[in-house]
Amino acid sequence: MSNTETTAAPNFIRNIIEEELANGKYEQICTRFPPEPNGYLHVGHAKSICLNFGLAEHFGGACNLRFDDTNPEKESQEYIDSIQEDVKWLGFNWAGKVRYTSEYFDTLYEYAVELIKAGKAYVCELNAEQMREYRGTLTEAGKDSPFRDRSVEENLDQFGRMRAGEFDDGAKVLRAKIDMSAPNINLRDPILYRIRRAHHHQTGDKWCIYPNYDFAHGQSDAIEGITHSICTLEFEDHRPLYNWFIENLPVPAQPKQIEFSRLNLNYTVTSKRKLKQLVDENHVAGWDDPRMPTISGMRRRGYTPNSIRKFCDMVGVTRSDGVVDVAMLYHALRSDLEENAPRAMCVLDPIKVTITNYPEDQVEEYVVPAHPAHEEMGERTVPFSRTLLIEAEDFMEDAPKKFFRLTQGREVRLRNSYVIKCEKVIKDENGKVVELLCTYDPETLGKNPEGRKVKGVIHWVSEAHAVPAEVRLYENLFTDENPDGHKDANFLDFINPESLTVTTGYCEPSLLTAVGEDSFQFERIGYFVADRYDHGVDGKLVFNKTVGLKDSWAKIQKKG
Repeated sequence: MSNTETTAAPNFIRNIIEEELANGKYEQICTRFPPEPNGYLHVGHAKSICLNFGLAEHFGGACNLRFDDTNPEKESQEYIDSIQEDVKWLGFNWAGKVRYTSEYFDTLYEYAVELIKAGKAYVCELNAEQMREYRGTLTEAGKDSPFRDRSVEENLDQFGRMRAGEFDDGAKVLRAKIDMSAPNINLRDPILYRIRRAHHHQTGDKWCIYPNYDFAHGQSDAIEGITHSICTLEFEDHRPLYNWFIENLPVPAQPKQIEFSRLNLNYTVTSKRKLKQLVDENHVAGWDDPRMPTISGMRRRGYTPNSIRKFCDMVGVTRSDGVVDVAMLYHALRSDLEENAPRAMCVLDPIKVTITNYPEDQVEEYVVPAHPAHEEMGERTVPFSRTLLIEAEDFMEDAPKKFFRLTQGREVRLRNSYVIKCEKVIKDENGKVVELLCTYDPETLGKNPEGRKVKGVIHWVSEAHAVPAEVRLYENLFTDENPDGHKDANFLDFINPESLTVTTGYCEPSLLTAVGEDSFQFERIGYFVADRYDHGVDGKLVFNKTVGLKDSWAKIQKKG
């Protein structure tokens, strides 16, 4: 058992909530997962999903799914549907119905009116460039807008006319009146509403003004009775503004914002804008391309919900920014598939083997376990005949002493079958090995040969019974550990040209019964999954490589 399985990963938020519940601050907690429906969820969102829903599960509370749909121009029903599917696939259920920030637009508008009436909000007509100029810098205070001292009556009139659609997009905004000299720039009269004529996927054309995220988010939390608003560290500087709105509005609850470090993986890009660019520019085959770090892409790659949840547990919840080695993700995946994926044999780069002393018309059928450690998974039948296919890399003409596979004059065991010996090598006119003539020892089925030791074991398939399949071999999408971290280079410069290789594999016939999303260990090669969309279409078998068998991260942990 690895260190990660024996030592609980840190989760400071869980500790905070435990103390608050023990002190009677809350009787029950309520969290929320509030994605923007402007793209597919990625592995970073998986951490947030596991955290928010996991805390609710652990403490017997509730977790809402709320779409932060305040920017309709970039949102779509496709994204809404995919997000719901991802959350369910990961194994979580939200409390009650799916919620939308847009459900609260009427209430948020009334809250804005309340701020105007209290002299804490005003309509401003500075353009974007002027707004930046007036805002100041980190070292210099901002200066008041010339519209800051409008009367309450004028602001109410102007805001009402904004809602009525009397002004052009961008002509006016509603701003909070806080402090233009505040050290925290987020408190320098932030924008609450913008004029934006955009058809909304939930509210249609009812609104031509939309609230900004900072104004809508905390109030939506309060309306839903959220106790803990958990977000990533980039929102830490927004917390004073979050609290200012809660304190200055007649909201029904007082949610508490807590920040944690986001998930950063090496060899990975998780910016939704850049993931969308990869899709739009056809660098990948869609949001669910198995090379993408999206949840739907990982699912198609063969990741399991349990492996992703386990990975998020291993990473833990802290306030320390850092980069997680993708090898840890692969380790969580392998450890899950090792236990749960049935075995099968498939040859990806075949060499023909003819067993010259085996009867030409004879076929044996071996009944072998689907999984060597789990008899409850059942059995599979593997045919054996005179002519086989083995991996090209399992044969070497001039093999070194420690090459324990097949070479001329040396023996090797076939998985679940006999010991064979290579007697002759046949090559084509270019000198390429195309066939091996071998003999078998009929006394070695299920037992070791007498008087000699055979060290190597290789996999194989019967040529006559082999089932061809399209096999898609995936590697990291990027060649650089930090593709998004170079000032003098574009992240697209680091796309791995060998991130996808398509080949034909020759499978044992038991794989004919595989259906989409079934995972297998192709013995001695790695873990593969039947493609959830293409497998079985017109009878074609399609398998995606999930991950190889080697686990460098586990070795590092043992050394540590």
